[in-house]
Amino acid sequence: MPTRIRIDLAGYHHIINRGVNRCDIFNHYNDKDMFLQIINKASKTHDIVLHDYVLMDNHYHLLIETKKENLPMFMRIINANYAKYYNKKYNRSGHLWQDRYKSKYIISDNYLYLLIKYIENNPLEAKMTSIIGEYRFTLAYNILHSKKYVECCNNSILIKDFSIKELIDFLNISISEDEIEILNEKTKIDVQRIEEKIIIKEPRKIELFFININTKEDRNKAILEAYYNGHMQVNIAEYLNVSKSLVSKIIKSGDSFSGV
Repeated sequence: MPTRIRIDLAGYHHIINRGVNRCDIFNHYNDKDMFLQIINKASKTHDIVLHDYVLMDNHYHLLIETKKENLPMFMRIINANYAKYYNKKYNRSGHLWQDRYKSKYIISDNYLYLLIKYIENNPLEAKMTSIIGEYRFTLAYNILHSKKYVECCNNSILIKDFSIKELIDFLNISISEDEIEILNEKTKIDVQRIEEKIIIKEPRKIELFFININTKEDRNKAILEAYYNGHMQVNIAEYLNVSKSLVSKIIKSGDSFSGV
């Protein structure tokens, strides 16, 4: 079966990822804290807003907003960095993620607000809590209880659009079967409509990625951007007059945090 087109447009995206063979990817609350730290750090450099999230034991849901067409690079960074952390901590090797992450592009306000309720209801469905907003690893919990959340959530819909009382009232409205159907079916229709309008763009000229590059970190980030825009590793290496192995190492690392 051909791979479905992934929509990389600026806007809202629902991201889902699971552990390989549905194994746990978070064994301790410290692992979930680390995952949020990785997201927060990558969000600063890629201009990402995290509007909502839930970190379950074997999967996660993210509601993010991109300002640029950089979703694949952002997701590569957080998944690769967390996998490196997890494998080192638990002395394991091999793939951590079941497959490439799933993403749904959101163009409907109705879907957007239903999705927030769906994300926050995940721990209830899994019987990890009996009260919505009481599971520690959702944004609603941090808003309602700790009043502390990662910086990339500062402009979240949950914080900007709701008072505390409004948020509690909103989340306590249960999701109906009809709304679950909307979540499933409307997304398919919207994605189909977007895909029908997608125009395949030529990659930006390689030299445009390396304007005003002054530091190694800037260079590494530009290499990633060029690669995810469609340029081959060998062409990037030739343009920069560096080895292909260096370019490959930077891309495999998934980000510029390693100081290569």
